Amino acid sequence: MKKIIQTPEERFNNLEGYAFKPNYLEVESGIQMHYVEEGPADGPVVLLLHGEPSWSYLYRKMIPKLSGKFRTIAPDLIGFGRSDKLIEKKEYSYQRHLDWLTAFIEKLDLKDILLFCQDWGGLLGLRLITQMENRFSMVVASNTGLPTGIVPMPESFMRWREYSQFSLGFDIGKVIDMGTITSLSESVLEAYNAPFPSEEYKAGARMFPTLVPVDADDPEAQKNGAAWGILKTWNKPFLTIFGDEDTIMLGAEKIFQKLVPGTHGQDHKMLNAGHFIQEEKGEELAELIIEFYLKNK
Repeated sequence: MKKIIQTPEERFNNLEGYAFKPNYLEVESGIQMHYVEEGPADGPVVLLLHGEPSWSYLYRKMIPKLSGKFRTIAPDLIGFGRSDKLIEKKEYSYQRHLDWLTAFIEKLDLKDILLFCQDWGGLLGLRLITQMENRFSMVVASNTGLPTGIVPMPESFMRWREYSQFSLGFDIGKVIDMGTITSLSESVLEAYNAPFPSEEYKAGARMFPTLVPVDADDPEAQKNGAAWGILKTWNKPFLTIFGDEDTIMLGAEKIFQKLVPGTHGQDHKMLNAGHFIQEEKGEELAELIIEFYLKNK
């Protein structure tokens, strides 16, 4: 029997800049995914997918601006934020995260989606768009990639993966702070730590770095390779917005621009930001997403 836990709701009281109404959806029997939904119910859909080890709090600066135009949806991946957490690391897999997100999209019957994805949001989202092509109309990829194990991961990633497994405290707020070029305030650090009151809540966050396929013989690397086969024919609008101080993902934007036809003619951007670009350039990102949508709709 899987043991599922929920972060106590009081941990989310009075978080700086995050006063959104919680929503929950069952994505597997007994497993609830939390999401923020703001903006007009009949508006165009923008789906904001976070990565490791953040949660929808990362999008708090973008949601108010985007929700003036879009039906704005920001889920917390299972194991993160207000979503349920499985305490056994072995319960998490690349495919299972995809299955949970697929159920989420299908149950909400999201269509004509503009996807914004960063970090693991891209490893998941870029697979999803190739498996559910009819539900997605545009993509903005930011500080992310779709690894196939052919190109070696940078040393900075390998150090991060080791840290995620052996760090005694695994302070989530500290990890976010390390991935920005500006220092975060104590209240923001507390907010990033809010979903993780103790070690048993961190299994999903600890597991994610180990799920990145770094070897070509990893089955998920081969599935990503198959997804690239579809991305190489992807003609729908595809924009890259990367941070120029992201030591792990810098350069991945050139791969998208070279291989994905939908990137041609788009106004790709490099912003002065680290890995967690939403934290540092949230308002600007929201404006660029709106511009991208209006140009391509």
